[in-house]
Amino acid sequence: MKTKNYIAAFGFPFLLALSGCSQKDNQEKKETAAYCISPELKSNLKLATVAMQPIEESITLTGEVESNSDRTVPFVSLVDGVVTQTFFSLGDHVSKGQVLASVKSVSLNEMQDDTQTLEAQLAVAKRKLASVEAMFKDDIASRKDLEEARSEVQILRSNISKTQKNMKLYSAGKSDFLIKSPADGYVIEKNISNGMPVSAGGDKLFTISNLDKVWVMANVYATNMRHIYVNQPAVIKTLAYPDESFTGKIDALSQVFNENERVLKAKIVMDNNNMKLRPGMSADIVLPINSQNVSALAVPTKALIFDNNQSYVLVYKQDCDLEVRHVTEIVSNNTVTYVEGSLKEGERVVATNGLIIYENLKNKTVNPTK
Repeated sequence: MKTKNYIAAFGFPFLLALSGCSQKDNQEKKETAAYCISPELKSNLKLATVAMQPIEESITLTGEVESNSDRTVPFVSLVDGVVTQTFFSLGDHVSKGQVLASVKSVSLNEMQDDTQTLEAQLAVAKRKLASVEAMFKDDIASRKDLEEARSEVQILRSNISKTQKNMKLYSAGKSDFLIKSPADGYVIEKNISNGMPVSAGGDKLFTISNLDKVWVMANVYATNMRHIYVNQPAVIKTLAYPDESFTGKIDALSQVFNENERVLKAKIVMDNNNMKLRPGMSADIVLPINSQNVSALAVPTKALIFDNNQSYVLVYKQDCDLEVRHVTEIVSNNTVTYVEGSLKEGERVVATNGLIIYENLKNKTVNPTK
């Protein structure tokens, strides 16, 4: 009996020790297991290929998207009156000739009355001409009388035609003048509403612009003048599309400082077929400067991870095979950073969610004894 108790007493701590060792081994294996990118991170993962590029610095200017004034039409009323109805809203796309509003005006009544009066006078003049022609054949009326009768008919016809052209110019309907779109485009300004009085040649009622091409007007301060030139390539960035860039070039550079802002204006004509650039939108304009003949490895600036005053990148091989590489920054611009270190041209680095992956990798390699 004593022997059995002794063996039991001896065996229990031995089994505990074995169990503890087994748990420790499993824990170490678990904590040192390879990290794999989760499906959620994978869905938004972006990779960038490390490339050798000439070192190029850049500057960033502020600016604003404007409509192309060469394809922008402001509209003012041609008559005095009151707006009876509008058929468009700010931002709508309209076609040339489309009715946008109607205006009731006494001018329409005057034109209609003038037309009726002239048509009545013309009918009388025609009868008179027919009578004079008959008398001229019978040698009762002179040629002078005939020419005067013909001239009166011609003058009345000309006046009627002029009045009809005016009514057509003003797009006169039966009871209202119709305001029609002068061009295809988008309504970028609207200052008209139902019941509003308008005056001939007064304030703008609305502005229509074709936005297939827009202007980005960059603010050039005196300190940056030496870096700016016509045909300089430009990259446009907006808050509305932070992960997207638009490329263009400087088409014109003003020679006179803007009185209010004390800046020169650099004009960049941009294709806008996707309609992502809207007038009034603020923009950052990135311009390359100080191009050098020295090349270095370039990675997206967003791919850099800063930890303990050092810079790292994550080299991607497979979802479960990533490496943390230390790099030394040489110089950077708004797009890429030039680095040196153990990176190789052609390797791929993680360009999005890098910090999350980096922290997960650190946690996977934590020493379990600490």
